[in-house]
Amino acid sequence: MTENPPTEGAASGRRPPTFTGWLRSRSDEELTALLSARPDLTRPVPADIGTLATRATTRNTVLRVLERLDRFTLAVLESVVALGDDRMCEPVGVTTAELADALRLDPAPCPDTVPPVSHRQPSTDASGDDLLLARALDELYRLALVWPDHDRTRPVQVLRELLPHPAQLGPPARPLLAALPHATVKRLADELVPDSTASTPVESVATLLSEPARVTALLDQVGERAHRLLEGMAWGPPNGTVADARREVDVATAGSPVETLIARALLVPTGDDTLTLPREVGLHLREGALFRDLSSEPPPFEGRERSAATVSRTAAGQAFTVLRAVEELLENWSQDPPGVLRNGGLGVRDLRRAAQTMEVDEAEAALLIEVVHAAGLVGTDDRVAGEWLPTREYDLWRETAPEARWLRLALAWIGSDRMASLTGTKDSGGRIRNVLGPGLSRPGAPRARRDLLAALAEAEPGLVPSEESLSARMAWRHPRRQSQTYAELVESARTEASTLGLTALGALAGHTRPLLAGDPDGAARELAAELPQPLDHILVQGDMTAVAPGPLVAGLARELALVAEVESTGGATVYRFTEDSIRRGLDAGRGVADITDLLERHSRTPLPQALRYLVSDVGRRHGRLRAGTASSYLRCDEPSLLEELLNDRRADGLGLIRLAPTVVASRENRATLVERLRQLGYHPVSESGDGAMSLDRPEIRRADPVEVPDAPDREASAETVRAAVRALRAGDEAATIARRPVPLPTDGPPGSRAAAVMSALSDAARDERRVWIGYTDTDGRQVSRIVHPSSVDGGFVTAYDATRDAVHRFAVHRISAVAELADPEG
Repeated sequence: MTENPPTEGAASGRRPPTFTGWLRSRSDEELTALLSARPDLTRPVPADIGTLATRATTRNTVLRVLERLDRFTLAVLESVVALGDDRMCEPVGVTTAELADALRLDPAPCPDTVPPVSHRQPSTDASGDDLLLARALDELYRLALVWPDHDRTRPVQVLRELLPHPAQLGPPARPLLAALPHATVKRLADELVPDSTASTPVESVATLLSEPARVTALLDQVGERAHRLLEGMAWGPPNGTVADARREVDVATAGSPVETLIARALLVPTGDDTLTLPREVGLHLREGALFRDLSSEPPPFEGRERSAATVSRTAAGQAFTVLRAVEELLENWSQDPPGVLRNGGLGVRDLRRAAQTMEVDEAEAALLIEVVHAAGLVGTDDRVAGEWLPTREYDLWRETAPEARWLRLALAWIGSDRMASLTGTKDSGGRIRNVLGPGLSRPGAPRARRDLLAALAEAEPGLVPSEESLSARMAWRHPRRQSQTYAELVESARTEASTLGLTALGALAGHTRPLLAGDPDGAARELAAELPQPLDHILVQGDMTAVAPGPLVAGLARELALVAEVESTGGATVYRFTEDSIRRGLDAGRGVADITDLLERHSRTPLPQALRYLVSDVGRRHGRLRAGTASSYLRCDEPSLLEELLNDRRADGLGLIRLAPTVVASRENRATLVERLRQLGYHPVSESGDGAMSLDRPEIRRADPVEVPDAPDREASAETVRAAVRALRAGDEAATIARRPVPLPTDGPPGSRAAAVMSALSDAARDERRVWIGYTDTDGRQVSRIVHPSSVDGGFVTAYDATRDAVHRFAVHRISAVAELADPEG
């Protein structure tokens, strides 16, 4: 409900203020702040301010905003709801002074006739409490949870439903009394206010309870036990249970403490066994205070100190480990991709192999796989029996700087709703949840991660908050999010943030702080300063190994991984050269001279003679046999090698026949022949039809880019918000501007209406005037547009559409109405 009922001002002839009218009066900067703080309001962009007002006061959108409020701001909002309820006595709303008094704050004195808090700056001599209250109210105005009605602040109507017991107070007396039988309320009115001039019994009793002096008189009439009963309900909850709550009693017949309270409307029956304390009575018992203990500042952190530099270095080291593990995994999946399960996930065995490849446990492997998928680096191919493959984005990602690569992974994790920690658990149907499969999504996960990191960012650099103080801080920051599920999400986020290198030793890393402040470039610079610098050299040793004393530049790392096996990782990586690894490089097109030159250029130590012999020997034997298609054949420049093969009993099944001293034919196809000879240790290579060697290079396969949906509460870009505000203003102008309809024929020959529309728009184009049109869009919705027609031709109107801020072609048959504007020069 966006149009609130009239209050003061209606009797004086002035139009009563409304929430929609207040939104319409907001400046573009204030609307931009609203849409930036509540991005869900722009999906899709509202047609006009009225639509925005409706959307901004719907249940779900307001619930999302309430979860973001800290305890003090929420208390201020509850105070506005409690004291500004339009079901209580007029005038509706609450002043800043009344709020400060109810919250037991001490604001600097200021007259109630000044504009609302959001329209003024606090005075320089204001007290601390005044500034805190002003800031809280400004936040509530910015979020459009409250709005000004002259000198008073009013809550949006939906808050009455979402906060039914603000500050643990019951509903106002009017709705409680209105729900009782008429005879019961009339009896109360006749007994308690026989001389009332109110129009109804409900109004008589409600007015009585709204006057503190008369409530005091009623309280003086009840005994000590009744007083204790009321005092027990005063600070909430405001409901109590009693048998036969709807019993008919009056002042004369009331015998028990409960009956004496019912007879005087100090407790009102709201069910067969439920009594409720009216809000007015509760406030009187509290002496006007809304909260017993209200802290305007979050609880302080407690914990142990660590060196901020140590925390950042440790986190950067973990970030580097993550990058190396991810690249190792995706390079492995490029060659040997795992299959896609029928439910779309990754199998348990494939997860175990991935963990072995990355040298991490299965829980960390599940997290890293989910993160690279969220970052768009892994996807499925389009085959019937699908496989998980790196995407084309991976090739671009691999070439960027390490800090940029980590930044992409970190942002993907923060924005993803996937919970890798659920891997291996069972869903409600008893099915096991798999990595990359269904059942791992939790909508609250991104919020929990941001909340955790934001809370850690409030601690001094290097401070490791204790678990209790961190939980207390987060509970103060977001009191409405606290639940067992939220606690589990936060605990999972703590573990995952440490694994990914956003935190270390329990504290926030230095490079994470700029990231949370919306400065990814600053985060990249901070991380780059802590990451080990890539090296362009290795140390080749005499035992057929090479040691990389740190991370290698991308090109050297790939070439070395092609001709050597990774034997161990850690602070330094050890590579081992073997016949198979050298042959792998030769199969990929590298020559003996290429491999030797690579090692000589990048080794800081002399190349051992044994390694030179290994490369030369494997290269000499590589390609001596060449397989072609006959069914298949073998060709060799050394007849003695073919003679050896023909006499090898292990090759009897290949059906080899000598055709010439240097040629042998086989009944097997070429692929089978090559595979079998490799198993026998001969290592032939294939050749093409022209006799040239056809090296079996590894196939590079990539999946299509992954479309990752936006989270519902993901912030919109500044440009998107500004464009939304422009569209809102234009749409609102189209909906509210004064206009003179152009008469259009309702009957007549076919095409007469279209002709009239085209004539009116042609005139507007000729005179360069704006016009209003009613239009049926492609979704069948009736929309209003203010357009600048430029041409009318072929059943279409080309015009500048101010709402879309673009030139658009309108079909004439979809235009339902045309009107001239009252301000054509507008």
